[in-house]
Amino acid sequence: MASHSSTAPHIERLDPVQGHLFAVPVKRIHDGGDVTFFLATQAYADIMTFIFQLNTAMLPRKIVDADSHAQTAREWTLNSTAVPRPSIVQSLTKLLETLTATIDEAPPDPGPRRFGNVSFRDWYHLVNQRVPALLGEHIPSEVLDFKTTSEVSARAELEAYLTGSFGSSQRLDYGTGHELSFLAFLGCLWKLGAFPDSNDGDIERAIVLGIIEPYLALVRRLILTYTLEPAGSHGVWGLDDHAFLPYIFGSAQFSPAIANPAEVVSEGSLPSAPNPADVAKINVVERERKRNMYFSAIGFIYDVKKGPFWEHSPILFDVSGVKAGWAKINKGMIKMYNAEVLSKFPVVQHFPFGSMFAWEKDPNAKTIQASVHTSSQPKASTVPSSTSSTSAYSSPRHQPHGRGSPASRPPATLAQGDMVVTTAPWANRDVSAGTESSRGSEAATKVPWARK
Repeated sequence: MASHSSTAPHIERLDPVQGHLFAVPVKRIHDGGDVTFFLATQAYADIMTFIFQLNTAMLPRKIVDADSHAQTAREWTLNSTAVPRPSIVQSLTKLLETLTATIDEAPPDPGPRRFGNVSFRDWYHLVNQRVPALLGEHIPSEVLDFKTTSEVSARAELEAYLTGSFGSSQRLDYGTGHELSFLAFLGCLWKLGAFPDSNDGDIERAIVLGIIEPYLALVRRLILTYTLEPAGSHGVWGLDDHAFLPYIFGSAQFSPAIANPAEVVSEGSLPSAPNPADVAKINVVERERKRNMYFSAIGFIYDVKKGPFWEHSPILFDVSGVKAGWAKINKGMIKMYNAEVLSKFPVVQHFPFGSMFAWEKDPNAKTIQASVHTSSQPKASTVPSSTSSTSAYSSPRHQPHGRGSPASRPPATLAQGDMVVTTAPWANRDVSAGTESSRGSEAATKVPWARK
């Protein structure tokens, strides 16, 4: 993910003088062919640009002593005092705290259940009722009342993405599609000028540490409280049952320090960073989860799963074998997000498209050919009427998370224009003989980029 520019890519803000033609976000993805079109839309381009924008900001920065010219690195850790929190970030943090407190108003149902707790619907109903007032309380009026050239307001688009960020009250599940909705909510706020101008990524860092991490904490509490099912999961062969973004931004936190985006490298680690293999050491995870998003996500896995790490999280275990450092993991995670989140029908089928994340072809996009992924995904005539997000893969409700079989794994290759990536083309590791033996003949890595 090398950059040749001294400034990070960023999504453009809307012109408040000219105004904007807002639209209520609606479902557009109905089958695999729609996924192919999505990969060439302006919405897809903006999502990826926003991820690069946030990711670049989370890379450590070089500090040069004026007298000795010695170099040190400034890290961006969780709860870091080195990252200023502008008022809008503080306000959105309070909004998330309010939603967290609402959980106490909808205690989990004590009755027997097989899957998610039905009381999640009560919490979700309360949130839907209160979101309009919460936005009015925590977001500046000039943002909500952004000049519109239609009958639809900016508020309508913000509400759609925010309410879609916490899981499905119908299916009682949560997954990376809902996480994507929250990313879009923040992207809309950026486009509407809710955040001040950034200085070397300081605002983006505040967004990640002051909004996204508290959001993830809220989601983890929802999952634990209401036992929400994974949505659109690949089962054991997915990276994580519920989230992906913390692995991107967390690996950026441990990547080599840069002076500007032109110095981004593809290999190496921050000298003080733990070894990637330390994710299998509970004592290191407990220490690092307090300061790093990657390990915070790993720590949550330990909270909810038992048994050997390589068994319940084989993809993350393979990633832990990367020898080229956290920079390579970071680069690979972004590729994997493209392949396993944005290119998968079960994940993106419920993502709605409005005006700020628009269902229109990106004029700069290359022609996207139907890939193994999209051609193997449902056609409009075969998609079940149910809104289940697991229609293309065996639902984790029917397949134990602790094991996987070749038939249950997702397809391995995605072609995006002239770029071909795999489930994680940067991670093949050589598994030790003892470990491989314990995993049987299926021990071969599923992340081929971990071999180096």
